[in-house]
Amino acid sequence: MNTKETIQKILKLKKKKNAIILAHFYQIPEIQDIADFVGDSLNLAQKAKDTESDLILFCGVHFMGETAKILNPKKKVIIPDMDAGCSLADSCPEEDFKKFKEQYPNHIVISYINCSAKIKTLSDMICTSGNALQLVNSLPKDQKIIFAPDKNLGGYLNRITGRDMVLWDGTCEVHELLTAEYTLKQKKSHPDYLLIAHPECNDAVLQIADYVGSTAGMINFVKGHNHKKFLVATESGIVYKLKKDNPDKDFIVVTQDETCSCNDCRYMKLNTLDKVLASLEEEKYEIILDDKLIEEAKKPIIKMLDLSRELGIIK
Repeated sequence: MNTKETIQKILKLKKKKNAIILAHFYQIPEIQDIADFVGDSLNLAQKAKDTESDLILFCGVHFMGETAKILNPKKKVIIPDMDAGCSLADSCPEEDFKKFKEQYPNHIVISYINCSAKIKTLSDMICTSGNALQLVNSLPKDQKIIFAPDKNLGGYLNRITGRDMVLWDGTCEVHELLTAEYTLKQKKSHPDYLLIAHPECNDAVLQIADYVGSTAGMINFVKGHNHKKFLVATESGIVYKLKKDNPDKDFIVVTQDETCSCNDCRYMKLNTLDKVLASLEEEKYEIILDDKLIEEAKKPIIKMLDLSRELGIIK
């Protein structure tokens, strides 16, 4: 079956089953093209909560499917590949985090959405890279906070807010591989390019960036900027959307060294059109969570969405 036939089958099945396909900006172009909505974690969480579809097919990684299920406990949520995990989420095991949390009894927990459902149940509020700064700033300056699981995003927030949040030692393997030394070398090799970076990058990279923001933030920054050339320090899948929105602009993905021509997340790239079709046909692989887990994990996510609306971050 060729690509065109596969896409036609997917679209036909989607309509027949009243399904919605949600996809992250890091997915392959073919999946972004057939998705009903493509976004970052914040927008995807909102879209998942508001959907009226009977079936949700989430093209991203496992924790994203979990989030969609938590927000839609009565609906069937499926993902194309159950092995599409997340190195950042995996860096924060539940039992280890429980012990860590017990060391700081007077702290609230803000967890980045890139964590498991079980870690969400141990959190007071969830954030995304698109709203983390505003949510942290909305809290009293003397509020003691544990930030998990991404130490790079947490460290960035500490630096720009002047806070001293306690950080869990977790990272995203894709962003952590980017070094300031080689990023600076690429920047010097392309002096007419602006460097845009995701806050999951380490602080040394972020400090030399011209703009730091979520995937949606980077996309909006480029769209609204009259500059024509950009170095992009995040997963390479975002470039498809950047080029689509800005055909007159040039983009170079920042890599870990001269031997690598891309910066792919091995988990995000597990999803393919064939797997999307099989997932719709057989309604696999279903995200199944315990009712009590859903109830507890939902509270900090809803708190995030409600506060994001109050602050005007989302409508």
